[in-house]
Amino acid sequence: MKKFVAVAGNIGVGKSTLVEMLCAKLGWTPFFEPVAENPYLADFYRDMQAWAFHSQIFFLTHRLRAHHQLAQFPSSAIQDRSVYEDAEIFAHNLFLQGHIRPRDYQTYRELYLTLIEFLPPPDLVIYLRASVPTLLSRIARRGRDYERTIPADYLSSLNNLYESWIANFTLCPVLAVPADDLDYVAHPGHLNLIACKVEEKLTGKEEVVFEPEEVVRAAQD
Repeated sequence: MKKFVAVAGNIGVGKSTLVEMLCAKLGWTPFFEPVAENPYLADFYRDMQAWAFHSQIFFLTHRLRAHHQLAQFPSSAIQDRSVYEDAEIFAHNLFLQGHIRPRDYQTYRELYLTLIEFLPPPDLVIYLRASVPTLLSRIARRGRDYERTIPADYLSSLNNLYESWIANFTLCPVLAVPADDLDYVAHPGHLNLIACKVEEKLTGKEEVVFEPEEVVRAAQD
């Protein structure tokens, strides 16, 4: 039976890498963030309050389309970042920062909540949880110029929103991965451990936990 898994997590946590590596291991298909030229982006950076709503509507539209296409995909697939994060994390953060007005944010939320009712949820969300120092280290390691100026307090505010969202997320099972402790690039055993936990979760285990001794053993494999 085909499965639809989404990988969620903050900037720099390693979502794309995990999607690619898990798909290679499991023989599934990776779906990465859709590449699309946001026509509002230049205006958004010039005047965030005037254009944040328009920019987020654009991103939401593309993410919803990608989710729908993935749900129709004939075989198992893993998605890099979910539609839920656009609304629950990034649009919410812009609202909290005052870049989206309350009236516009209410309209955005109503649109988002209405549309996701028509989308089948994933079979599993893998949530990569990492501290800000880990995020900053990984962002520096991948060397993208446009990410070098991301401040620690911005990543911290996103982390807080992620934790609040995942604590209340009930649309499908969640596997929380302790990304501070697991380095699936350096240690193949860590990737094997995550893949094993994913399969346990998809077969209906109520609680799947990464025990510290498992993590240590996996690093030695």
